[in-house]
Amino acid sequence: MAAIAGVSKENSKLKVSAMLSKMSHRGAAKKTLLEKEGTTVGITWNDHEDKNVTAYLTNDIVCDYKRPGHFAWAKPEDGLFTLYRDELGVTPLYYGWDSDDTFYFASEVKALVSFVESVKELLPGNTFNGREMKEYFQLGSLRQEQVSDPVKTAYTLKSLLDDSVKFSLNADRMGSWLSGGLDSSAICAIASQYINPLVTFAAGVEGAPDLEYARMAADYLGTEHHEVIVSLQEMLSALPEVIYHLESFDALLVRSSITNYLAAKEASQYVSEVFSGEGGDELFAGYEYLKALPRDLLPYELTKITGDLHNTALQRVDRCSSAFGTTAHTPFLDPDVVKYAFSIPVGYKLNGTTEKWILRKALDGHLPEPVLNRPKAKFWEGAGVKELVSSYAEDTITDSDFSKNRLLPNGWNINTKEELLYYYIFKEHFGSEIDLSWIGRTEGSPVK
Repeated sequence: MAAIAGVSKENSKLKVSAMLSKMSHRGAAKKTLLEKEGTTVGITWNDHEDKNVTAYLTNDIVCDYKRPGHFAWAKPEDGLFTLYRDELGVTPLYYGWDSDDTFYFASEVKALVSFVESVKELLPGNTFNGREMKEYFQLGSLRQEQVSDPVKTAYTLKSLLDDSVKFSLNADRMGSWLSGGLDSSAICAIASQYINPLVTFAAGVEGAPDLEYARMAADYLGTEHHEVIVSLQEMLSALPEVIYHLESFDALLVRSSITNYLAAKEASQYVSEVFSGEGGDELFAGYEYLKALPRDLLPYELTKITGDLHNTALQRVDRCSSAFGTTAHTPFLDPDVVKYAFSIPVGYKLNGTTEKWILRKALDGHLPEPVLNRPKAKFWEGAGVKELVSSYAEDTITDSDFSKNRLLPNGWNINTKEELLYYYIFKEHFGSEIDLSWIGRTEGSPVK
């Protein structure tokens, strides 16, 4: 995990340093500033990223590198930069111009808002040189159904996930976020084969289903397991930090980030790198609403929600880990796994009413039966967050305030009182006039 930033002017080390200081949570052990070809660039990082960072710096490239296929980098060229972001947007990158047409880029929005007139997100699978945007990858090009044997498909999928996890083994001691759902449990089952002990972390309110299932998976796999049991007051106290790091007020995204953030905080006390099960629902049809869609529309919808991850769930994964200087690895989103997943027929993903059927087959025998066959629970539901926070917002924000303040300056409508609660906090951090075009809005967000 690193933070990168740059300005298309020489003699701008003070500006770049100020930008990097806003992102020091991403890594502050080491720092380098470079003036090259009429530009100033910088990077900060932690010791566990040394090998990756120095490899890029030898080529005058500053890079936030997580693992093969998951990175964002910038290279000074002709007084500007060539920016490059990975295929799915696992690693963030933003840019913009000031009133003098000076170009800026940074890993997080908070580093740019004081300098640029409007923040833009570099979309996944794109390169940008400050003048011309080029798309080098289209997720839709992977839509093809080729495999046909379910036994062979499950075996190949498990093998690819094994390889993906092994690619991320950078330390003797590593951890994993473990919600007790199929996706995080699957990654833990694989990682525990190579890391002994794997350190796992779960968070939720007292009696939350996630805690029970995570404990069951951890006992079965023999991990060193840690639980964070939180109250409503603890979640509310963490909200300003969560929203500052998350850089969003989207209701479902914030709601799912609260316990993720607290689990990440606990994890940072023990490990510098963690695994996440993010991406399994999108690749293998894990969401309940998908069951109501005509089967011929499923390939398109899975492509869409996978392509939307960059400024929704992947933003949560990145910001919750980077808030504490740790690196989160997402093995499901390894390019080879993604490519193979899109070759699997949708009937193997949603088999009757069983979501992620082929993934369950791939992990059969590697997880306890209740975890292997646990129905999909939304992150905040499994952690016990939903009713507590939404009820607090309903009790705190009056109908009059909601009606008066739900229309934002850019024309967006705030959907619920819960989202308005989050927006109030967001506005304190980032102001009310900031351009919001880079903010994702989660599919299926509640509407008043």
